[in-house]
Amino acid sequence: MIETNPSSDSAIPLMNRASEQVNLLGKRGLHSVRETSQQLRNKALRVSDSTVKYVKDEPVNAMLIAAAAGAAVTAIFSRIIRSRSHG
Repeated sequence: MIETNPSSDSAIPLMNRASEQVNLLGKRGLHSVRETSQQLRNKALRVSDSTVKYVKDEPVNAMLIAAAAGAAVTAIFSRIIRSRSHG
């Protein structure tokens, strides 16, 4: 005859509920990540479209902005490289 422990019998439904809750939280988290990812993709697409429109509408200004940004990045990298070689 097999004896069962009443406390272990009551633990099984509790463990099942806990497992279901963990599963539900995991699904909610995954849904949230997917939704946020889709929102970021949509925002990036809108920014890309507006950038393309600006370049088409204002090609000279766009080129000047790109040149200024390139010069700024070059200056920053030059300072970093110089500070590392002297430091």
